Amino acid sequence: MRIRSALTALALATGALVAPGFGVLTTATAASAATKISHTTATSMFSSVGVTWSSSGGCSNRNNSTCTSFDQLNLATAQGAQTLKRATGCALNITGGTETGHASGTYSHWNGYKLDYGKNTCVTNYIKNTFTYIGLRGDGAPQYKSGSGNIYADEGNHWDVLYYNCGGC
Repeated sequence: MRIRSALTALALATGALVAPGFGVLTTATAASAATKISHTTATSMFSSVGVTWSSSGGCSNRNNSTCTSFDQLNLATAQGAQTLKRATGCALNITGGTETGHASGTYSHWNGYKLDYGKNTCVTNYIKNTFTYIGLRGDGAPQYKSGSGNIYADEGNHWDVLYYNCGGC
């Protein structure tokens, strides 16, 4: 029991997750456990609330950087887009999904955790007036954190959003 308590304390201190009866999970293990959805499922979810999407290449091939794909998107990420649309009432257009060409990492576009949204005054005002400014990202992008912990980064011509969860869906 003492060892388990020590492992739990260490896990919490390092950001790992503790699963009762299963021991310590790293954030990478937890990340790989996300529910993945298809492009078709995602577009259906987006359409149901009025979220649009576009690509510079007019395509949805995950392996083509000019496409906007939702293959292997996390369910919570798609739900997060729905939550943002419902909360803001703004026009919301996705310009980047799980296609190749974005920065790598555990919590990346490729791994289904991020979406890019085209900027408009309505969305920008909502983010800046509702979420907490948390400083600049390593690349200089101003970041805002929602109450649920998702991170909105202003990349100049679009919003890069990291969804750890569905945003209160």
